[in-house]
Amino acid sequence: MKKLILLILTLLLSLKSFSQQDTITDSIVSIKVPIARLVIIDLINGDGAKEELVEVNDLLELEKNKTELRTKEIEILNTKITNLEKNGILQAGQLNTASELSKKLHKELKAEKRKSFLYKVGTGVGVVLTAILLLR
Repeated sequence: MKKLILLILTLLLSLKSFSQQDTITDSIVSIKVPIARLVIIDLINGDGAKEELVEVNDLLELEKNKTELRTKEIEILNTKITNLEKNGILQAGQLNTASELSKKLHKELKAEKRKSFLYKVGTGVGVVLTAILLLR
């Protein structure tokens, strides 16, 4: 506790020494003209560099936005590609099913043609035999 009181008293007494007022107001630094010109040029170039840095940062942000958009477009295109591949697989399955159905239909059509031919032949033979029997 004694140390704390001592510390507070020391800080209060040294508070005056923390003053940031300039005690010397008449201090002027003289610079020769060529050096002053170089200092002015450096100051102007520094200001230009700051402006250029701001513009470069803006361009960098635009490029980041462009790359984000391009990555999103790439993702969309990849999903479209996968969807098209799925559609291709489905269409291939449909084509296989259609060809199988076509083959079955072709077989059934041949069977029906045979039956139709046999019925025609049978009908013709029946008519001829009926005519022969009637004529006797």
